[in-house]
Amino acid sequence: MSKGLVLIVEDNEKNRRLLRDILQANGYDTVESETAEEGLELARQSRPGLVLMDIQLPGIDGIEARERLRDDPQTLDIPVVAVTASVMQHDQDRIEQAGFDAFHYKPIRIKEILATVEELLV
Repeated sequence: MSKGLVLIVEDNEKNRRLLRDILQANGYDTVESETAEEGLELARQSRPGLVLMDIQLPGIDGIEARERLRDDPQTLDIPVVAVTASVMQHDQDRIEQAGFDAFHYKPIRIKEILATVEELLV
């Protein structure tokens, strides 16, 4: 029995595969996207319980994608976790101001991301 569906929006194949493998090994189903644009469409179609969103993406970035999810009645209640390699203070401030439900730094720490997923998955 699945613990829930998580949408992974990550352009780096290795990071996407790592997140997928961690989540699936722990009982979650996943859908994946390399771009925010595709991720937005998948969020509308699959209605995941949670989105893990990379910030630096080709096309629109993760912050803009978060805003679009919030503006869409079909996706506004889905929690979104920022996943970023940037540790610059101005980037942290932008992430916090964008209304993400949580954020994690890369490299991904398995126990921490799993705890967040378990806490936020609706």
